[in-house]
Amino acid sequence: MVAFRNTDASGRPTGLLLRCVLYALVALGLIIVDKRYDQLGHIRRWLSVVAYPVQVAVASPFEGWDWFRNSVTTRDALRVQNAQLEAELRMAQFRLQRYEALETETQRLRGLRNSTEGVASRFIIGDIMDVQLDAYRERVLVDKGARDGVFVGQAVLDAGGVFGQVARVGQLTSEVILLSDAAHAIPVQVNRTGLRTIAVGTGDTGRLKLPYLSTSSDVVAGDLLITSGLGGGFPAGYPVATVIDVKRDPAASLADVDARPAAALDRSRELLFVWSKSAQAAAAAPAAGPPAAGPSAAAAPPTAPAVTAMPAPAPTTAVKPVPKPVVKPVPKPASDLPSGANDQ
Repeated sequence: MVAFRNTDASGRPTGLLLRCVLYALVALGLIIVDKRYDQLGHIRRWLSVVAYPVQVAVASPFEGWDWFRNSVTTRDALRVQNAQLEAELRMAQFRLQRYEALETETQRLRGLRNSTEGVASRFIIGDIMDVQLDAYRERVLVDKGARDGVFVGQAVLDAGGVFGQVARVGQLTSEVILLSDAAHAIPVQVNRTGLRTIAVGTGDTGRLKLPYLSTSSDVVAGDLLITSGLGGGFPAGYPVATVIDVKRDPAASLADVDARPAAALDRSRELLFVWSKSAQAAAAAPAAGPPAAGPSAAAAPPTAPAVTAMPAPAPTTAVKPVPKPVVKPVPKPASDLPSGANDQ
């Protein structure tokens, strides 16, 4: 109690404790009123308006210092920062391009996989190593060869359709002839009508010819050409090309038909080597029985009889009967001679 007592000029003590308690009760009452009735909200808003210039005056020195420090930044610091930001931007752009390339590659591989469903029993994917595209020779070199089971005449596809055919096989690589090669032809069928014909290359990767269709053939621009399966080289049902132009001359017997290949002959990077079910069955037939067709089967019959007929004419039994009739009959006729013959 001594700490809260004081004396005025007359010497009478003043109640500091009483004033402290009174102020505490007033503050508590204001808190309760503000909490329950929000009566002091308007007062606080007006006080904030009055206090805003004071806040600005207090914060102005710090904001002014920051502005001054940023304004006097040297050109070297700005140049270094700009170079760093440009490097980060280039790296981000490079990563974005790589992601887009990976996405595109994934879509191509999915297209290759989907194109073999229901037809191919086995397939492998190869990458193009070298390209030879000119007016007389359109071929590509792929990194799959005999070690991977690739054989001459095997069908090669890409995500769009038939790409070409294996023309030459090495141990580690193979050469694929494109559909557009002037020396290549493929049996096709018009998907709309079922009309069968042959599509030949023109030396142009964007154009095929159908030279054996008559002027009365039911073929129009937009018709889809698919593999007919004839000849056994390509499985049936794969897209080959789309007819883009049909010209009929009344004075000519054949129509002039152009088609655009379904495969991206000048853009594909991954190719699909396909083993069709019919091709595998034909390949397994010679091992199970006598050959039925093909150049290898035609060459087998002449050699087989020649090998089997060699031991037949020269058996050892044909030599043994020769001395028997010569040696044994000689003494017998000597004993059977008449006596008159001995006297002579």
